[in-house]
Amino acid sequence: MTTLPRRPLLLAAALAPLAARAQGSPAGVIEAFHAVLLDVMKNAQRLGVRGRDQRLRPAMEQAFDLPAMTRISIGPAWTQIAPADQQALVRAFSDWSIATFAHRFDGYGGESFRVQGENTLQNGDRLVLTQLVRTREEPVALNYRMRDSGGAWRVVDVYLSGTVSELASRRAEFTGLLREGGAARLEGELRRRTATLLAG
Repeated sequence: MTTLPRRPLLLAAALAPLAARAQGSPAGVIEAFHAVLLDVMKNAQRLGVRGRDQRLRPAMEQAFDLPAMTRISIGPAWTQIAPADQQALVRAFSDWSIATFAHRFDGYGGESFRVQGENTLQNGDRLVLTQLVRTREEPVALNYRMRDSGGAWRVVDVYLSGTVSELASRRAEFTGLLREGGAARLEGELRRRTATLLAG
C-alpha cells in the first residue's frame, strides 16, 4: 500500500478553510489566512525563510489582491507604464510582499491572532481590525483593508500598528525609483530586496 506524504496533505488541509471562505466575509478571509500564518510561525525554524515563503505564497495569493496592491503602491504613474512592464512589476511586488511576511514572522512564542471587528468604509471597502496577541508584550494592531474583487473579498492594504498604511508609505519611494530609471529600476530594486530577505 502506497503511503502518501503527510506534509502536502497537512498543507492542503490548512489551505482548505481559506479556499472555502474566500467568497465569505472579509473577517472570515483574514481568519483563514491567519490560521495559515500561525502554522508557519509555529514551524518557522524548521521551514527556514525560504520554506516559510513557499508555505505562505498560496495563502497570500488567495487572500491578497497583489496586482491591485502593486497599482495602489505605485499610484498615478501606473497608467504611464507599458503593459509588459506592469506585469513584471506585479510579479516583483508579489514576490517581495510574500518574502516580507516570511521574514517578519520568523518564530513562535505563544502568539495568537484575534479579529476585533469589521468596519465599512465610504467607498464600500471593509476594514478588518485584528490584533497579534503576544504573551509578554502589548498586542499589536494589524488591520486589513478589503475590497470585493470578482465576488471575493481580498486584501488591498495592510495597516501596521493599526493606522500606518503599508502601501502609502511606499508610494513616495516607488515614485522616486521610477523617476530614476523607470519600471526596470523599480523592478530591480524589488528583486534585490526579495533576494536579501530570502537570504536570511
